[in-house]
Amino acid sequence: MKRDPSPNQLPALPAQQISQDVLREKYLKPGEAAEADVLRRVARALASAEAEPVRADWEQKFFDNLNGGAIGAGRIMSAAGTALEATLINCFVQPVGDSIQGRDDEGFPGIYEALREAAETMRRGGGVGYDFSRIRPRGAEVKATHSLASGPCSYMDVFDHSCSTVESAGARRGAQMGVLRIDHPDVLEFITAKRTPGRWNNFNVSVAVGDEFMRILQAGGDWALVHKAKPGAALVAQGAHLRSDGLWVYRTLPAQQLWDTVMRSAYDFAEPGVLFMETINRDNNLRYAERIDAVNPCGEEALPPYGCCDLGPVILTRFVSHPFGFGGAPAFDFERFARAVAVQVRALDNVLEITHWPLPQQQAEAVSKRRIGVGFTGLGNALAMLRLRYDAADGREMAARIGRCMRDAAYAASVELAAEKGPFPLFDADPYLEAGTFASRLDEPLKQAIRQHGIRNSHLLAIAPTGTVSLAFADNASNGIEPPFSWAYKRRKRGADNTFVEYVVEDHAWRLFRSLGGDTTQLPPYFVSALQMPAADHLAMMEAVQPFIDSAISKTVNVPADYPYADFQGLYLEAWRAGLKGLATYRPNEILGAVLSTDTAPAPEVERRKVDPMRAIVESRPKGQLPGVVEKVEYWTQQGRQTLYIVVSFLPVEDGRERAIEFFMPVGQSGESQQWITSSMRMLSLAARGGFLERALADMRKVLWDRGPVRLGTYTKADGTAVPMWHDSEVAAIAYAIQNIIARRQGEPVAQLATPPAAAPATVATPGLMAGAKCPECGAHAMIRKDGCDFCTQCGHVGTCG
Repeated sequence: MKRDPSPNQLPALPAQQISQDVLREKYLKPGEAAEADVLRRVARALASAEAEPVRADWEQKFFDNLNGGAIGAGRIMSAAGTALEATLINCFVQPVGDSIQGRDDEGFPGIYEALREAAETMRRGGGVGYDFSRIRPRGAEVKATHSLASGPCSYMDVFDHSCSTVESAGARRGAQMGVLRIDHPDVLEFITAKRTPGRWNNFNVSVAVGDEFMRILQAGGDWALVHKAKPGAALVAQGAHLRSDGLWVYRTLPAQQLWDTVMRSAYDFAEPGVLFMETINRDNNLRYAERIDAVNPCGEEALPPYGCCDLGPVILTRFVSHPFGFGGAPAFDFERFARAVAVQVRALDNVLEITHWPLPQQQAEAVSKRRIGVGFTGLGNALAMLRLRYDAADGREMAARIGRCMRDAAYAASVELAAEKGPFPLFDADPYLEAGTFASRLDEPLKQAIRQHGIRNSHLLAIAPTGTVSLAFADNASNGIEPPFSWAYKRRKRGADNTFVEYVVEDHAWRLFRSLGGDTTQLPPYFVSALQMPAADHLAMMEAVQPFIDSAISKTVNVPADYPYADFQGLYLEAWRAGLKGLATYRPNEILGAVLSTDTAPAPEVERRKVDPMRAIVESRPKGQLPGVVEKVEYWTQQGRQTLYIVVSFLPVEDGRERAIEFFMPVGQSGESQQWITSSMRMLSLAARGGFLERALADMRKVLWDRGPVRLGTYTKADGTAVPMWHDSEVAAIAYAIQNIIARRQGEPVAQLATPPAAAPATVATPGLMAGAKCPECGAHAMIRKDGCDFCTQCGHVGTCG
């Protein structure tokens, strides 16, 4: 059997610690020790769907393809071939009807039946998206109980609480997407609900917007909020009335007013996202057999009720020869990429046969249409390796060529699979290929092949976030369709013995460039990060690739805090005009940072020593003088520069070291903080004598302040660049300063308290800082949502993905 050669014909880079950690924590199973073990397990599981005579051959082909970069999404890589009764499907869309129990008059499951189905799905490892628009509005009649409805937002609270209590298979955090139509009478409550801190923490939310609304918006007209459920008497008295189409008009308001509410919430709170539902349904290959009203939690799959995300990205960096021009002109191997995509189609089609289905309705839906989602990851890195800028026309042109190659290879492979195994059961060539569908834009020979043989899979393409699989299997290549966000940063990890291990996390293209002899102190212009380009260029990349993706693209467009509101609105209008299927943005600001900040990570502690004299209780202060230091501490609050003098005395111990034992604030210092600082110094002195000083300082580091963050010290990134450190309060900042005083006295390495000298290395350009939630790594309020993961724009720390 012929096998493809190594993509780059280059020596493999040594594995990064981050990749080994994620591989071990997320993907290695008992008895597995390396990545190859995972790939072999997954390949064997995928091949189990093949006929016995060819099973071994396909196992080897699947293994080679996985090893070459055509991997599965996280659920596949984690659960395939194990004894877990967990689904291999990342996400689903599930219906919610307008009744409490049973099924409503259209056959959709009632609210609590839908809740039960969602809990079972999340328990098996799948995220869930819902359209809540069928639920009658607040104030509508409920004839059965002679009462008034509480509306969909109240029931979303129930779904949110349920998600937080259900533990997913494999310890995966539950994820949900809530959708409401722009014409639902409760849409204003839905849009603004997440302004309440803590509400719907387990939901992303999006508004479903149609073309009619966009046209009325542009014409400056009024918009009706409607539902089929009859409003209560009070609403009728206020003007609610029955329309000629049988829907009740609850309220009419200017379309611009409603749009401004959506835009202001997105501008200030990063939600809701906007879904262009008519574009989604118009483009749908199966518009003759289904209607789509919701998307999965990350938005790359618009799905009908019980539809699923069967995903598998291909790592684009594996298909670049002569990267950066070392050894020859860089080139993308389209032929080998097309072969990898073709095998990936078969692998994902087999996933539908071998997965555990949480619900029988999900299995029936999948078998009748056989949706899959071949995608890619590492686009930003691949473009840099090809010496193309992500934010330039030639970079977008290359991305479009890659997208087109992936489309054609996937559809051709699915036709061949249909000739071998049969088309999906609901296939009907004429409506499938009628004008306007995605399939109608395929090249004519491919459309003729579909008419002749059918096609195995109704949909084949989706570009999803690739968070942990990019870390574990792609050497931290840029995520999905995104450009890189940081070239290198430090990661600290707490060990079982409560000490910390620190290691460097590097972007794949950056470290490859360095290993080939590239100068990382002066990066070429094609090394461009996400925060070095305007929002319009992020949108332009989506516009370039979306025409070749039959589902959708998951991407968050990050904009700076000072981005003009008028331009922000313009992004959404441009997305609609360009035929995108939706848009999510993130503009950091003080409100968003305060709402989203949750600091559950323990504060860094000075490394604990095991020598008893450093922990023993000191009954009383020894008489006489003790050696000590006087430290001038400068920090910055919203009131400007602050100066404080602190005295720390040290007690010599028998092995020659010194132990901090007393803390003072010298008298005569001005400022309203003097009393509490003096009190804190006395408390620390007592803690020091009791042997639990480190705990007391760590607790001080967690204190919050309603006046905003405090800047003190610097954090040195892996590339030598120093960035400011931020603390949640003056208390926390002073505790950090004291930790540094003690560490310096004891000769331990510490974070710098002053800007490094000019001679300090600056090997990488620092991307612009974006404010947001607090980073558990450097303390900056700079955590944004980057393609499904929390990401610090200051130090590059990657947090929770979901």
